[in-house]
Amino acid sequence: MSKFKPLLSADEWDELNFPRDKINQFDLVVERAISRRGFLGGVLVFGSGAAAMGTGLVSSTSIAAQQAASRFEFAPVAPATDGTVHVPEGYHWKVLAGWGDALFSSADGYDIANGGLLENSEKIFGENTDGMETFIFQSHQLIAINHEYANRETNLPAEQKGVPANADDVLKLQNLQGVSVFEIAESGDGWSIVKDSMFNRRITHNTPMRMVGPAAGHELLKTPADPNGTMALGTINNCGSGKTPWGTYLTCEENFNGYFGSTVKPQAVPSALVAKGYDRYGIDADGWEYEYHKWDARFDTSKSPNEPHRFGWVVEIDPTDPESTPVKHTALGRFKHENAEVVLAPDGRVVVYMGDDERGEYLYKFVSSGRYRPGGATSELLHDGTLYAARFNDDQTGEWLALTPQTTSMDAEEILIFTRMAASAVGATTMDRPEWIATNPNAIEAYCCLTNNKNRGVKPNAGGDETPVNGPNPRQTNHYGQIVRWRPHHADHAATTFDWDLYVMAGNPDVYHNAYGGSKNINSGNMFNSPDGMAFDMQGIVWIQTDGKDTNKGDYAGMGNNQMLAGDPVTGEIARFLTGPKGCEVTGLCWSVDRRTMFVGIQHPGGDWPDGNGKLPRSSVIAIKRDDNGLIG
Repeated sequence: MSKFKPLLSADEWDELNFPRDKINQFDLVVERAISRRGFLGGVLVFGSGAAAMGTGLVSSTSIAAQQAASRFEFAPVAPATDGTVHVPEGYHWKVLAGWGDALFSSADGYDIANGGLLENSEKIFGENTDGMETFIFQSHQLIAINHEYANRETNLPAEQKGVPANADDVLKLQNLQGVSVFEIAESGDGWSIVKDSMFNRRITHNTPMRMVGPAAGHELLKTPADPNGTMALGTINNCGSGKTPWGTYLTCEENFNGYFGSTVKPQAVPSALVAKGYDRYGIDADGWEYEYHKWDARFDTSKSPNEPHRFGWVVEIDPTDPESTPVKHTALGRFKHENAEVVLAPDGRVVVYMGDDERGEYLYKFVSSGRYRPGGATSELLHDGTLYAARFNDDQTGEWLALTPQTTSMDAEEILIFTRMAASAVGATTMDRPEWIATNPNAIEAYCCLTNNKNRGVKPNAGGDETPVNGPNPRQTNHYGQIVRWRPHHADHAATTFDWDLYVMAGNPDVYHNAYGGSKNINSGNMFNSPDGMAFDMQGIVWIQTDGKDTNKGDYAGMGNNQMLAGDPVTGEIARFLTGPKGCEVTGLCWSVDRRTMFVGIQHPGGDWPDGNGKLPRSSVIAIKRDDNGLIG
């Protein structure tokens, strides 16, 4: 039986192939002193029971603010378990783009049900939409959208059962992933793709890219195809996104490890350092059965052992110039990037917040050496700076730990190529899968979705670092997730110290009356699990998207399908705005330039979404509007 199943998560695959030693901490009693300003008051965790005392809203929030009228301009929707999207009364939605839709007229009629033709596979909207951003350029509205992965069973002939039979099969899978950039326009019938626009472009696993920054050209990035270590091909497993102040798109490479394998077994590596890196990042001889390594030599670690080091980066794309070469930024570190949230410090330095989406991994920040000035040079602002990993103290203070040769005992370039090892070396705080990070446009604060972590207090992370219950991760065997918030000292995102609290702990108050019931701003009407995607609108409302269990049973009873909720950072109020179709993840969020349309991603839906009549369900991006065409964020 195949080790890889489509429903097996990346973390579960890593654990299957790189098992961690178990640490039984269920009988330990851990009391964390987080009452100084924290909304948890004081959490007393009793082994697997994890009972909490005094959960409530952030204590810094005034009673008057908590009782203020809701800022939400909608009536919350109920949980749903069907196969479509539900939005509040007074709102409506329409599909903007679905997998297989043509970006160019020459690809009209792409037959997704039978896999489509290879020659058209890089002319269509790709599979499994994720992070996205909109742009305006000379009156043209553009959108850039990630495509996280491809379904092998669907895109290859049925008799192959998802196994590539030749190099063309592999090339088609590679073309269906990466990034789509295209022009969009609104008419009386809603938003649609502007086919054949000069801006339309597909970026795939084979698109040439420059590698820049301190690690570019390092021996660990050199390959037989690129002996200089400065030109890579492709971007892989594109998850979350980001947008720079100078109008470029950041796409983030997440679970890149599963695309590699070896035709020589057992897998051989050229050095102890590379072997340690393979283990830490989950690279083995079989991969996820994409079978790239059997048909494309650069994915065969026995022939090109450094090729995996050329993935796991943040990639910058200029959506306004289809001839431009994307750039991989080594200064931002290599790990399983979720998204890249860009904000400016008061002095103009560029700050990029990033999460490493794996159980027990870390939260990072990059601060540029140069300063952004509108109209000034921007091409090298992300080439040089300082990379930090976060330490959260239980007294609700925190610090950003610089990852340098002095603090890590690693070479400067190796810190960037094996960033996880550097974060372990400085003693950063292991987190419950740090995913999307968002900064509040109306306050100097940042939020991170900690999606879940069934191994909290049970197993170490991939580097052997223990994962005990700690301040921002206060529950063992955490199936629900939480959102941590921090406020940098001196109102400066470049500061190296901060205060933190928890904006919300997801949970099920109908099942549990302890910490697993969630924080006080969680109730029967808004409960959810596994916060994942997140973005702020211009009004300071935070939008939360989920990627969790939709069984609607047991611990998840009453939660329904995955969803999108609105949160008020001031009062702590949270209300459900959207429910997705059964089986989907709700992921990716951005707005039209006039803020009257919200674009939301629906990844891997089940059932008859969106076509009905038994057609193949397609990952899609939907456009949501108010019936009165009013502002929506």
